[in-house]
Amino acid sequence: MRRLEFPEGFLWGTIQSAYQVEGAWNEDGKGPSVWDEFAHMPGKIEDGGTGDVACDHYHRYREDVAIMQSMHLNAHGFSIAWPRVLPEGKGEVNEKGLDFYSRLVDELLEAGIKPIVMLHHWELPLALHKEGGWPNVDTARWFGEFASLCFERLGDRVTMWATFNEPNVVAKNGYMHGGHAPGLKDLRLGYQAAHTMLFAHGLAVQALRATRPEAKIGIMLDPEPAHPATDSDADRKAAELAHEYQNRWFLDPIYRGDYPAEMRERLGDILPEFDEQQRSAVTSPIDYIGQNYYSRLLAKAAPDDSRGWDHAEPQLPTTQMGWEIYPPGLREILNWLHQEYSPPELYVSENGAAFEEAADSDGRVHDEQRRVFVRDHIVQAHHALQDGVPLKGYLTWSLLDNFEWTLGYSRRFGLVHVDFGSLKRTIKDSGKWYTEVARTNSVDPTD
Repeated sequence: MRRLEFPEGFLWGTIQSAYQVEGAWNEDGKGPSVWDEFAHMPGKIEDGGTGDVACDHYHRYREDVAIMQSMHLNAHGFSIAWPRVLPEGKGEVNEKGLDFYSRLVDELLEAGIKPIVMLHHWELPLALHKEGGWPNVDTARWFGEFASLCFERLGDRVTMWATFNEPNVVAKNGYMHGGHAPGLKDLRLGYQAAHTMLFAHGLAVQALRATRPEAKIGIMLDPEPAHPATDSDADRKAAELAHEYQNRWFLDPIYRGDYPAEMRERLGDILPEFDEQQRSAVTSPIDYIGQNYYSRLLAKAAPDDSRGWDHAEPQLPTTQMGWEIYPPGLREILNWLHQEYSPPELYVSENGAAFEEAADSDGRVHDEQRRVFVRDHIVQAHHALQDGVPLKGYLTWSLLDNFEWTLGYSRRFGLVHVDFGSLKRTIKDSGKWYTEVARTNSVDPTD
């Protein structure tokens, strides 16, 4: 088969978050985040790791950008650590923190790489957590001020922004189930946290329109095709409910001004109401949706769960994370987003996989499973383009092996291997293959 060509100007890149790669957790005036506190709590991280050093990207960003340039990437997504810029979350600005991101942006642009900047990838300043965190509606206003500062200081060079990356994970894992920072277990607090993050998203969109109207802004979410575990009526209904909770929870408010009707019916007063100011902000038009895709959602009936559904056991081969490998789901969910909400642009903002791997004696990493995983998903992205989806770019998670939240350093997603002792970087076979995709703006579906 011939190579599948992508449109001129298509973005090929990588994406990573501040806490997972930067390190320098208490240097140059940075304040602590909820993850700084959480990762230092005994027993919270699988291998006892923290993000204190991570990949030391804070000091090695020039080396990392040079690697991206050598891979012919033309885009890179990264998040700004809110407490690095505003140590208390509000008030006094840490100029050294802002300067780091300014230098990173300049380095990317000099290398011909478009910076895509996320304002929030799970790093709430600890000081704001102590004032109520995301369940406190004032946090949305403080986030809006943080966003305005970033737009004013970096927006002369950054033309593409994201408000949040997977805010639903913060709400569920951070506030409902306690597995992530800040480690709370309260259903009502979780839905209130999500509500405030939606408001914060809207305030940030409004701030960008006021300060940098020529720039693009969107949000990066993780909707998944929701499939029933069996053909039973109960499981089919479970899949419908899962679709509401996983896929519509954040998108319906942004595009329609309220939560899905069935969520409201099932949750009652646990689900907050939008006042007019909040609804006006939340529904501010956005320029794109970023689609983070790793797997489909397989649902089974769960009458005792407040949602009415739960995750079923995988039925297909899985990655090291235990997630099913299901490339057609990317095409399916991109088409659904296009048909349901009609965003002007769509991006695959995360896609990748962790597999067991090790460097050879010569330092090479022959990660064939990851290469095939990425190839098959890029092929599905091309199919979505042919379907008429306005897909403008593909970012793989991630450039570097990094701190994988509660799993510490036990899972590797990178196209570039990191020796966490020496911090030496080595491009894996998958990274060399991806280099050719980016260089040629095409993919061989049989390669």
